[in-house]
Order: sequence, then C-alpha cells, then structure tokens
Amino acid sequence: MPRYEFRCRACGDTFEVNRPMREASAPASCPAGHDDTVKLLSTVSVGGGRGDTQPRSGGCCGGGCGCG
Repeated sequence: MPRYEFRCRACGDTFEVNRPMREASAPASCPAGHDDTVKLLSTVSVGGGRGDTQPRSGGCCGGGCGCG
C-alpha cells in the first residue's frame, strides 16, 4: 500500500499516511487533529536490479580509441 507524506499547516508536524492509490487525493488530518494539511511531493527511486546500465567494456566509442 502506498505511503503519502503530509504536513500540517497549523502545527508544522509532518506525518505519513498509508492508503490505497484511489484515495491518494483525499485529505488527511494531522495526528494532533488539525484539518489544514497539505500532501508533500516525494521522490521515489525504483531500481531494476542492476546497479549499472552502462556497458563495462568498449568505452565511449566501442574501444577503438583506447578511451575505455
């Protein structure tokens, strides 16, 4: 289940809410009970399993110039 981060404008508290994606836009109350909250943008890094997608041999031009 996705986790969304919110900040309360009243008290400045930052908190997380786990909810289904279909409820991503729904408002959330802060743990102190304030309703004036805003959803924060998050950056997510998703890896494909291989740390490096660049070729290991051949350098920039296939190895013909000796740069790699």
